[in-house]
Amino acid sequence: MREPTADAGGSDYAYCETLLRRDDPDRWLASLFAPEQKRRHIHALYAFSLEIARAREIVSEPLLGEIRFQWWRDALETPTRMDVGANPVAAALFDTIERFSLPKQALLELIDARLFDLYDDPMETVEQLEAYARATSSSLFRLVPLILDPDEPADGLGAAEHGGIAYALTGVLRALPWHSARGQAYVPLDILQKHGADRTDLAAGQSSPGALAALADLRGLARRHLDIFAERIPGLPDASRAGFLVLSLCEPYLSQMEKRGYDPFKTVVALPQWRRQWILWRASKRWG
Repeated sequence: MREPTADAGGSDYAYCETLLRRDDPDRWLASLFAPEQKRRHIHALYAFSLEIARAREIVSEPLLGEIRFQWWRDALETPTRMDVGANPVAAALFDTIERFSLPKQALLELIDARLFDLYDDPMETVEQLEAYARATSSSLFRLVPLILDPDEPADGLGAAEHGGIAYALTGVLRALPWHSARGQAYVPLDILQKHGADRTDLAAGQSSPGALAALADLRGLARRHLDIFAERIPGLPDASRAGFLVLSLCEPYLSQMEKRGYDPFKTVVALPQWRRQWILWRASKRWG
C-alpha cells in the first residue's frame, strides 16, 4: 500500500461523499463506523458503484449507457490515456486503487454485470441472479476490507460472497416498485414459474398469490445467505468488520416486507435514520 499524502484530491473525495450521502445513505451511514482516515476511500469505491448502477436513470437509451460503461472500462484498463482527473469519482477511485493496490478485474466485472440493468431482459434463473449479485455486490464486500485491513485478507471463509448476495437480493426486493414500473424484472423466471406466476404479474403490479409466493421465496433465499454470512463473521479480521456492517440492515428490511398491509408494488420499504444508526451501532458492538 502506498502511503497517502495529506489531503490529496480532497475535493474529489468530498464529491464522492456528497453523492453517497444523497443517493446511498445506508452505505454512507455504515461507513461512519470505519476509521476516519479510511472513510473517503470507501466513499470513492461506493461512489463508483453508484455511478455504474444509476446509468439507466441518466441515459435516454441503452446504447448511451454502454458508451458510459466503455469509458469506465477504458479508464480502468489504460488510465494514462484517459482524462480521469476531469471526473471526480474517477479521480478519487484511481487514487484509491493506487494507494491500496485494489484489483481492477473486480471493477471490470461489476461493469459487465451492470449491462443487464440497461435492458429489459428477464432474469432467467436463481443462479443467474446470484451471479449478478456476486459481481455487483459481493465484489464491494471483498474490496472494502482491502482498504480497511490491507495486510490481512478478509474473505477466506466466503463471508463477502454470501453477504453480498443477501444485500443484493434485499435491494432487489426493496426496488420492486421502481423496477416493475419501468418493465424490469429481477425476480427470476424459474421462481415465478414454480408458483404459477410470470413477468406479466410483475409488470402489471399485480399481487397475485403466485407472485407473492415467489417474493417470499426470494426473501427466504436472502435470509439463507445472511445466515451463512453470520456463521462466518468470527472468521473475519477485526479491522475489516466495519466493511460488513451495512448487512445488519437487511433483516429489518426483510421483516418490513412481511408486515400486514405490505404491498410489494406500492409499499416503500424504509427505516428512519435514527433506527438505522441504532441497528448499525448494535452490529458494531456484536461484530467487533
